Amino acid sequence: MGDQDLSSELVGQGYQLVGKHSAVKLCYWSRESLVRHRDCYKGRFYGIESHRCLQMSPAIDSCNLHCRFCWRNQGWENDEVMPEYDDPEGLLDRSIDAQRRILSGFKGDPEVELDRWEESQRPKHIAISLTGEPTLYPKMNRFLELCHERGITTFLVTNGTNPEALRALDPLPTQLYVSVTAPNAQVFRRLTLPAQEDAWERLLESLSIVRDLRTRRVVRHTLVKGWNLGWVGSYAELDALARPDFIEPKGYVYMGKSRQRLGRDHEPTHDEIAAFAARLADRTGYHVLDESPDSKVVLLGRSAEGRFLPGRTPVAAPMPMIPAAAGS
Repeated sequence: MGDQDLSSELVGQGYQLVGKHSAVKLCYWSRESLVRHRDCYKGRFYGIESHRCLQMSPAIDSCNLHCRFCWRNQGWENDEVMPEYDDPEGLLDRSIDAQRRILSGFKGDPEVELDRWEESQRPKHIAISLTGEPTLYPKMNRFLELCHERGITTFLVTNGTNPEALRALDPLPTQLYVSVTAPNAQVFRRLTLPAQEDAWERLLESLSIVRDLRTRRVVRHTLVKGWNLGWVGSYAELDALARPDFIEPKGYVYMGKSRQRLGRDHEPTHDEIAAFAARLADRTGYHVLDESPDSKVVLLGRSAEGRFLPGRTPVAAPMPMIPAAAGS
């Protein structure tokens, strides 16, 4: 595992190692969905069933950024395309098995409905976002293909600094998140501490690629007070490069390893995120569609149609199970 074996620490933090470079971890919202029927904002925005969502990474020890706001482990990463990696066929099976083990204890909880627990044993969504930079995993295409063959939707989250991997995606994930966490190159270097000198230029290239990908595309702005919260005009220009289906301004949360690098005063309030989102909507021509104060996130969309209302469908219409191939 990279230059330094931190597997014991990861296991102690609740990670289930499913390969030499891969892991699964139960999401807080998967637990909330089972016990309290509370889904995360991806349920409100995109129709995700949190109790059937599996959170994993095929690249737990590979990342080319060292973001100050990241609450994951850092310091032992490979920062290039992985020379060694876990096979995608076995990885998917082991990930599902790990999720089932994690959830096994919920079966006897009197607050958990048996039908809902049984649904959780059959993951319907995989969030490829747990830790590390997943586009450094060289078998991503095959992994996506296997998920889609089983009727599992895929959410791929990337820092956008590996444009060649985005260009090579085939099939495409059901939903692609690109994190744009700085308004300009100077803030980007100070906040994300990239391994490559041209990481900012790579991000700009990725945004131009994302513009033409035929899947649901989301640009996420993780906003840290005193660091990158502001510069609405600059963010609007970056969003115009990608022209995503949705934009998510989201507030940094003071938790995990980020507490070693940032203070609680760097955590914005939801009201501050909502105010930023409103200004960004004005500059981009997007519409404020929904918000989740619990997660300090606001959803902007290109169309005002489909606004979420309790008891109705999510803002985003369901995507086809198998997205179009990258070259189609």
